[in-house]
Amino acid sequence: MKNRKLQKGEILIYKTSKNEVELEVKLDKETVWLTQNQIALLFGTQRPAITKHLNNIFRSGELNKDSVGSILEHTASDGKTYKTQFYNLDAIISVGYRVNSRRATQFRIWASKVLKQYLINGYAINEKRISEARSKFNELQEAVLFFQGQSRKELLKGQETEILNLLADYSKTLSLLEQYDKGKLQTQKGRKTAFVNREL
Repeated sequence: MKNRKLQKGEILIYKTSKNEVELEVKLDKETVWLTQNQIALLFGTQRPAITKHLNNIFRSGELNKDSVGSILEHTASDGKTYKTQFYNLDAIISVGYRVNSRRATQFRIWASKVLKQYLINGYAINEKRISEARSKFNELQEAVLFFQGQSRKELLKGQETEILNLLADYSKTLSLLEQYDKGKLQTQKGRKTAFVNREL
C-alpha cells in the first residue's frame, strides 16, 4: 500500500493481524467508513449491540450523529447500489472501546496510516497544481519581459497596441485554461463562441 495513491471513495481491505476479520473499508471525506454490520463483524459482536452502543454514544452527547454518520452509496453482493448509513472512524473507535478495545486499537492504528497516506497524496496533488500555476505565471512574466525588451527596438516601434493585445489575449487564455482545469469554466446560455482571426 505504500506506493499506491489512494482515491476518494476507494474501497480498502482491512484484515486483523490473525486474519480473524476481513472487511471492505470505504475511504471518503478524509476518513474511513463502516456500516453497523461491518462494525459488528470488526468487533466480533452482533448488530443490535452496535446499535445500542451508538444510541448511547449519541444520547450522552459524546458524539453528534450528524457529524459521524453519513448515508453513502454501497454496492451489495447482488450488484445493486443502495444508500446505506455509514459511520466514520470516530464512531467506530467509540463503539470499539466499549466492545473490544484491542481490536479497536488495531483498527485505529491501521486507519491512521491509511488516512495519513491519503492526506499526503492529496497534498502532493495540490502541490502539483500550484507548481503548474506557478509555471504558467513564470511564462507570462517571461513574455512581458521579452516584449518590453523588444518594444525598445526600432523594428517594433508603433506596434505597442498590438503587443499589448497579444499579451491580454495570452493572459485571458491562461485564465480560461485555469478555470477549465478547476472545473469552473462556465458558458453563457444563448451565446455562441466566435473566433476572431487577428493578424499582427
